[in-house]
Amino acid sequence: MSDTDALDMEDGESPEGGAAPKKKKGGLGNLLPTLLKFAAIGIGALIFIVTVAVITFNVMNDGGKTQTTVTDPQSPYFGRKPIFSWYTDIGPVTTRTKDEINHSVSVVMNIGYDQTDTTAYAELAGRKFELQDFVRRYFASKYAEELRPENEERLKQEIKETLNKRYLETTRVRDITFTRFDVMEVF
Repeated sequence: MSDTDALDMEDGESPEGGAAPKKKKGGLGNLLPTLLKFAAIGIGALIFIVTVAVITFNVMNDGGKTQTTVTDPQSPYFGRKPIFSWYTDIGPVTTRTKDEINHSVSVVMNIGYDQTDTTAYAELAGRKFELQDFVRRYFASKYAEELRPENEERLKQEIKETLNKRYLETTRVRDITFTRFDVMEVF
């Protein structure tokens, strides 16, 4: 027996153990699973980042509520105010504040809406008693300190947002004015 017979190099037959020689995979065969693994990790990271960003945004904005911004009417950046139609039938509303020392609030509030809104007056008139009750409860839930003249724009903005979100269906309140807004200490 020669050395070449033992190794069986010339015949091309498999070794006596019966196991086939292992083939080594080429470059693309090893690269594809690695690329797929990194792509899956990247997509997972992207989904995680987007989820965290959406949750953080919603928490920071109280679930998507609009932020109240009060613009100074004296600002040079404040545009001209459009002409509105006014609902003035709410009438005078008088109530007490939330303070320990009694304060009385007397308000006559007017609601401005778009002149082109043909159904606004009918909706506001149909909700007249709800609006009167809203105005009474709104001012009864405030402290006299919150009802100072320097806070009036913020109060108007809060009232406008509440009416648009909770009370009115099709009509949109565009402005609030007070014909009378008196806060007095009651003895």
